[in-house]
Amino acid sequence: QLQASGGGLVQAGGSLRLSCAASGRTFSYYDMGWFRQAPGKEREFVSAIRWSGGSTIYADSVKGRFTISRDNAKNTVYLQMNSLKPEDTAVYYCAVTKFHYSDIDKYDWWGQGTLVTVSS
Repeated sequence: QLQASGGGLVQAGGSLRLSCAASGRTFSYYDMGWFRQAPGKEREFVSAIRWSGGSTIYADSVKGRFTISRDNAKNTVYLQMNSLKPEDTAVYYCAVTKFHYSDIDKYDWWGQGTLVTVSS
């Protein structure tokens, strides 16, 4: 089970840190990612991290503003979001894949989302 938290209402330019804690099994050896879905839009990829934490990838829209990290001892992945924009408003989901983290269509396990609202 994946439990995302940390969403909320923030003004443009502000920051939030999302967390995704896994329970029931360890995902220490799986790549993990964050996705988001804005109202009326399809879900889109945001960022992902290798199981070791040694490599990360980002969507162009968040590059330089968001940072993904993980703590395998805590079975948790994080998304630090800085310089938030109104267009970042969405429900954010964490997910796990048995495949390579860049195969964004092959994420297998999904957590419930956490809502991020950025006001202008």
